[in-house]
Amino acid sequence: MAASMRCASHMLSKKLPPLQSFLVLVSRRASHFARQQYDVIVVGGGHAGTEAAAAAARVGAETLLVTQKISTIGALSCNPSLGGVGKGHLVREVDALDGLCGRAGDWAGIHFSILNRRKGPAVWGPRAQLDRQRYRQFIQSELLSTPRLTVLEGSVEELLVTEPNPEEPGHHRITGIHLANGSHPISASSVVLTTGTFLSGSLFVGQTTSPGGRIGDAPSSAGLSHTLKERLGLRTGRLRTGTPPRIVKDSVDLSLAQVNPPDSHPTPFSFLNTHTRCKPEEQLPCHLTYTTPGVERVVRESLHLNCHIQQDTKGPRYCPSIESRVLRFPGRQHQVWLEPEGMTSDLLYPQGLSMTMPPDLQLRLIREIPAMHRAEIHTPGYGVQYDFVCPTQLSPALQVKSTQGLFLAGQINGTTGYEEAAAQGLWAGVNAARWALSMPAVALSRTESYIGVLIDDLVSRGVTEPYRMFTSRAEFRTSLRPDNADLRLTLKGFEEVGCVSSSRYQEAVRVRDSLQDALTALQALTLSTPDWRKKLPDMRMSEAKNTLLTGMTVLQYNDVSFEMLASNFPEHLSPYMEFAQRLKIEAVYRPHCDLQKKETERIQREENMSLPQDIDYFSLPVSLSQEVREILDRVRPSTLGAATRLQGITPAAIVHLFNYVRHTGQKERRTHRNQSDQKEEREEELCAKNASLPQ
Repeated sequence: MAASMRCASHMLSKKLPPLQSFLVLVSRRASHFARQQYDVIVVGGGHAGTEAAAAAARVGAETLLVTQKISTIGALSCNPSLGGVGKGHLVREVDALDGLCGRAGDWAGIHFSILNRRKGPAVWGPRAQLDRQRYRQFIQSELLSTPRLTVLEGSVEELLVTEPNPEEPGHHRITGIHLANGSHPISASSVVLTTGTFLSGSLFVGQTTSPGGRIGDAPSSAGLSHTLKERLGLRTGRLRTGTPPRIVKDSVDLSLAQVNPPDSHPTPFSFLNTHTRCKPEEQLPCHLTYTTPGVERVVRESLHLNCHIQQDTKGPRYCPSIESRVLRFPGRQHQVWLEPEGMTSDLLYPQGLSMTMPPDLQLRLIREIPAMHRAEIHTPGYGVQYDFVCPTQLSPALQVKSTQGLFLAGQINGTTGYEEAAAQGLWAGVNAARWALSMPAVALSRTESYIGVLIDDLVSRGVTEPYRMFTSRAEFRTSLRPDNADLRLTLKGFEEVGCVSSSRYQEAVRVRDSLQDALTALQALTLSTPDWRKKLPDMRMSEAKNTLLTGMTVLQYNDVSFEMLASNFPEHLSPYMEFAQRLKIEAVYRPHCDLQKKETERIQREENMSLPQDIDYFSLPVSLSQEVREILDRVRPSTLGAATRLQGITPAAIVHLFNYVRHTGQKERRTHRNQSDQKEEREEELCAKNASLPQ
């Protein structure tokens, strides 16, 4: 534990170079840019690009990160926050694989909270409000100090496309990039595209449209879109998103909004950290307010001046604009969160007020909310429309199936959110490096990670709207928890993938072994229920019970904590106090996880189970989505194994289908057996009667 504390303290007290110094260093590094050959080139410096570049370098590839503006590497383009329900799981998993965003969140966080606490720990959502400048500084500092990684400022004009390697699948091969400034081509074995909203991006404010992916940045080259669509023949679609206006903090009357304090004890994202940079008492609050009928009135009166909202391009369902919310749910109050943008920032981010109407009407709208009746806008909100590549054209390694050496990550795959982008970026970077170094691709399954769920959803189902992660998307969420991401992924990341440092791996091994020892000690503590009641008088246990219970079983009770057990059995349990919460969670979920594991193994054994060909999938009395029912009805797989291999069929659907068919089969066999028994009884009775008749 002392080593862990030293590691955390070192990370959180290290001095980052001032931003200007960083830019000078990187510019100098780029100006000496002489290499024309790399293993991996990453295009884009957002959340997907930074994780991809760092991961590729960690695997051992000589990596080049090309970005339009070095100063915007790691920028929080939209909301100043990280994590949340489902999203926090992704951050923890990225961190477990030695990614950047978790540690950056711990460094830059100014308001930490665990969402969804009313439910079980498996679906808790670690979240933090971030200081924009601190986050950007941390990411840039990390990239600068990463071995084998070079950063170059520039715009990519097109990809270099050649004939494929006949020994590998695919119709094309990517061999590098060509920059827009006319310089020599730069060769690479693999390229990762993380273009975000810049791929044929268009900005919308009111009735004004201009090319671009983010206000203040130049648009991406049209040549890149042309290469993807025309040269490579990839299917693309169009999506939209938006961002709210930034409000001058001093112009808002926060006394008219509800205060939402942070957690008194901040929970770090990173497994390497025992505390956050921001002290508990230094955290800033958020504030909650609501829309009014006046807001709806302004929205309706301005629709004819809002070309972005009038178009039928799909926007994010779970983070819609205020215009979409008003039109979809008229007459309702809608939440507006007023979030700080930094420790010393004079701006507020009004979460829930993404809008694209003309700036004068944006000001009129926000002043319809009492807390903002005198508010001033620093930067107006705007909308973005951009191209994405249909992700069903990708393999689970996030490589384009038809194109050797081309990997895609982030919003180019149809997702929305920093966390989804970071997760894809890390995995695309890992596989791009492995491709370049002639190593086999690696994949994560739905049973072992939310990253696996995310990628499987994308490549097997595709998207019709911007994809956002939720815990409900994971069938095995009782075992895919935020607390155990290190045990699930760090060991694999070091032993099989090659993206995890030796020091992190050694810490994960220590944690794994300590937890196992603690669980063994709990299992070895066996007392009768009367003895347990004497030891733990506050424990609500039935007095009618008189059986032997282990410490592991007792820890499953709601009113029993590991600390209580350790105080009663210090010689056995006190060495494991640092894992108190993890052990409590493990005890609660272990029975569920064991049952789930047995269910999965049973399904694997029963792959050859026949599925009735006359089964009516639409009327099955089991929990199946309409999409799954349609697929099963259309394909009509003959066996359970064939059903598992269908695109779009989830493991949960297979479990429900297996249980239904098995139960129905048992019921039919019992019915058939009963009918046979009854028939035999009738025949015996008839024989007996015949035997008694006079001959």
